[in-house]
Order: sequence, then C-alpha cells, then structure tokens
Amino acid sequence: MLTIWGRRTSSNVQALMWCVGELGLAYRRHDAGHRYGVIDTPAFLAMNPNGTVPVLRDGDAEPIWETGAIIRYLADRYGNGAFWPRDAQARVHVDKWAEWAKLNIAINFTGPVFWHVVRTAPAQRDPAALARAFNSLDPKLDIAEQRLASHAFLAGEHFTPADIQLGHVLHRYFDIEIPRPERPALRRYYESLTHRPAFREHVMVSYEELAHNAGHTS
Repeated sequence: MLTIWGRRTSSNVQALMWCVGELGLAYRRHDAGHRYGVIDTPAFLAMNPNGTVPVLRDGDAEPIWETGAIIRYLADRYGNGAFWPRDAQARVHVDKWAEWAKLNIAINFTGPVFWHVVRTAPAQRDPAALARAFNSLDPKLDIAEQRLASHAFLAGEHFTPADIQLGHVLHRYFDIEIPRPERPALRRYYESLTHRPAFREHVMVSYEELAHNAGHTS
C-alpha cells in the first residue's frame, strides 16, 4: 500500500497520482498543502524538510520526495518494460524526455503562466510578464509539436513517464484563457490523453480552489 501526501489540485501531485493510476497501484492519499496545511507540521517536515508535496511512502520504507524521483521509483519497481525500459540506453531516452518536459514545459507553464492567470485578477495581470513567459514556453512547445507529429508519445511509440511529465500540465494549458498557437499534433496528443481513465481521474481536476477569488493565498 502506498501512502501519499498532497492535495488533488497540486500539479505535481496530479503527475504522481496519474502514474499511480496507470500502474494500478493501491494507495491512501492525505490532503496536504495550500488550504489543507499539514506541510509545516513537525511530522511532515520529518519526512520532507522542504515542506513540499508530494511525499510518498511505500509500505514502511523511507519517505520519498521530489515528483520525478517518485515517478522513476514507481516505474522501476512496478512498471513494465514498455513503460520503463530495462535496457539502460532505452531507459535514459525516456528519462531524457521526462526531464526535458519537467524543466522546459511544466516549470515554464505552471508558475509564469498558470499561476499568473488563475491567481491574479484580470485587471492586475502584467501583460509584459505574460509575454516573457510565452516567449520562454512557446519554443519548447514547438519542440513537443515537432516530436509528436511523428511519434505517438513523447519518447516514442509507448506511453512512458515522459508523457506524465509533459501531459499533466496540458489540461490546464488547454483549459485556461490564454493565446495558444495552432499545434495540431499537441492537440491530438492531449485529446488522446483525455481518453485514459487515470488521466481523467487525477489530472482533469477542478482548480477552482486555486483561483484569485477563492480566498486562499498559500
């Protein structure tokens, strides 16, 4: 049994939970972070001194933090060879694209774009800051578009952790009101993800509680 700490509306928790759902693993999840608190308690900080979510404990093993590390652990322990290849060269190819997606897509979208749009009232948004954010994000999404134009998934022809690191932000990317250049391959890819039950359950989650008028700022 996996024990997981983290709120459903955290994009990092969504990535982890999507992975758990794809692998069909039993779990117990505790809300933590944002309006739920918990992350500043001594018990939580003893597991993760950073005070961030998600945190995972597999049975009685030592807690694990950092989303990418957790996903790699689950993929290695519970995934099959298509999801997480056993061959080192094939595996590092998947890991390369997973890290690329996290560092270039998820990070460049979540803070500079999503949080700016969702947490800031329209009259208070900074158009110049958003323009700078898109100048950083759009060229990376163009790489994803080119890649997905010739491959079913980001790392090739199989669904892997690379798709979790890219795909978990796409629901928000396509849902919020922002300018989006036409990227037909990325759109087709996203629509294919929406047919995956674990994606619908764990990623296509309302983020209303995060909005600027929700009354919470942490």
